[in-house]
Amino acid sequence: MSRFRQFLAIDWSGAAGERHAGIALAIADATGGAPVLVERGRKWSRAEVLGILRDLPADTLVGMDLGIALPFADCGAYFPGHGASPQDARSLWAMIDTLCGDEPHLAAGSFTDHADLAPYFRRHGGREGARFRCDGAAHGRGRFRVTEQRQAAMGLKPYSNFNLVGAAQVGKSSLTGMRLLHRLQGTVPVWPIDPLRQAGSVICEIYTSLAAMEAGRSASRSKIRDHAGLDDALGMLGSPGLGQSGAIDDHSSDALLTAAWLRKVAGDPSRWTPGGLTREVARTEGWTFGVI
Repeated sequence: MSRFRQFLAIDWSGAAGERHAGIALAIADATGGAPVLVERGRKWSRAEVLGILRDLPADTLVGMDLGIALPFADCGAYFPGHGASPQDARSLWAMIDTLCGDEPHLAAGSFTDHADLAPYFRRHGGREGARFRCDGAAHGRGRFRVTEQRQAAMGLKPYSNFNLVGAAQVGKSSLTGMRLLHRLQGTVPVWPIDPLRQAGSVICEIYTSLAAMEAGRSASRSKIRDHAGLDDALGMLGSPGLGQSGAIDDHSSDALLTAAWLRKVAGDPSRWTPGGLTREVARTEGWTFGVI
C-alpha cells in the first residue's frame, strides 16, 4: 500500500500564451473511486498550476507529464563544449529561469534562441543545431536520457527533450516545466533529484503513454478520445470508470487515466528503485516514474 493520500496527474503544455487547452489536472483518492478532473471554469495557466503546487495537501503524489532535465550521461554534459554548462538538474533549472526571466507565463523561448544554446536544439524551420545529436546519436530523435533509453526498450516512443519540433515533441513543455520546478525549490521535493521521503508530498515525472500501455493500450493507441474507451482502460487499472458517454479530449483522458495509474503503482517498491537509476543519473537527469 502506498503512503500517499491522493494522486494528482498533470498533463502539461509548453505552448505559447497564458492559457492552454493542453493543461489538464486530475486527482485519484487513495481510498478509491473514479478519478476526478480538477475543473477551473476556463483553460489553465502555468502560473495557476504553480500556485496549486505551492499549496498541496499533505502526502500528495504529483505526476507531471514533462521531462525534468535534459540528457547528460550520453555526453557527460547537458551542453558539451559550452563552458557554462550546468553540472546538475537544479543548476539547469536555475539557468533556464534566469535566461527567461523576462518572459511571461513561464515561457522558455529565450533559452532555446540563445546564441550559445540554440546549436543543441532542433527548432522550427528546419533549424537542427550542429550539436543536436551530440556527434553521433544513432537516430533522428536526438539525445536521450538514461530513462528514455529504458522507455524505448519497453516499447514506448520517446523523443529528445532537445527536440522542439512536431506533434510528439516534448522539449517546450519540459523547459517550461523546469522553470516551474525551479520556483518550487524548498516547497515540494522532486523525485529522484531529491530522495523519496517517508512523509509529505512529492513531484515526479510521468509519461502518460506508459500508464495507457499498462491499462491495455498499445503505444500507437495511447490517446483516448471517448468515455467508453477511458472507462475500459480505467477498469484495467482496477479503478471505477466515470460512467459518462461521448467524446473526451485526450488531455483530460491522459490526466484521468494517469491519476488512477499512479494510485495503482505507487506502492510498488520496484517503481522507486529502477535499474539504471544511479545517484549520478538522479542528480543530473532525473527519471520517469514507473519506468523500470
